[in-house]
Amino acid sequence: MNEERASIAVSSDAFFFEKNKSACTLILGIGNYLMGDEGVGVQLIQEMTKKDLPENIDILDGGTGGFLLLSCFEAYGRIIFVDATMDGKEEGTITLIKPKFAADFPSALSVHDVGLKDLIESVYLMDSKPEMYLFTISIKEMKPMTLELSPKVKEAIPEAIEQIMNLTMELQTRNV
Repeated sequence: MNEERASIAVSSDAFFFEKNKSACTLILGIGNYLMGDEGVGVQLIQEMTKKDLPENIDILDGGTGGFLLLSCFEAYGRIIFVDATMDGKEEGTITLIKPKFAADFPSALSVHDVGLKDLIESVYLMDSKPEMYLFTISIKEMKPMTLELSPKVKEAIPEAIEQIMNLTMELQTRNV
């Protein structure tokens, strides 16, 4: 019998410290669900809840970021962000960045740009920090008060999930 993995709604920091997560990867979708394509990171996480994920992968809808996510950086060995960017590339383009500093994040990370960069700067002040990777999906515009993604951005989600899963497998085999 094939059991479906239930998605977990995180309501407190305690979840991140229930067990040692240092060998796990957190996939963190960032974005505003109510701003159309800008919410592609959180919509990707919703698609991932339908997948049978390995035990060493957790997923989290990080919304528009902020310091409430700081506990994730203390708990996990690796974090993969997924976010929209207005970088001038063709809509739906998927890019992988391994940022070393907050300044390495694209300058056009839509409406939560300052909050996410501030969060990353805070992470670099911590004693230990996780490996961080950023998948961006290029968007053309934000459409306030809509849940709909443009066709090219929506079409990018399955490919982005495949690239994320490939990266997590590569990272896991590297660390075994």
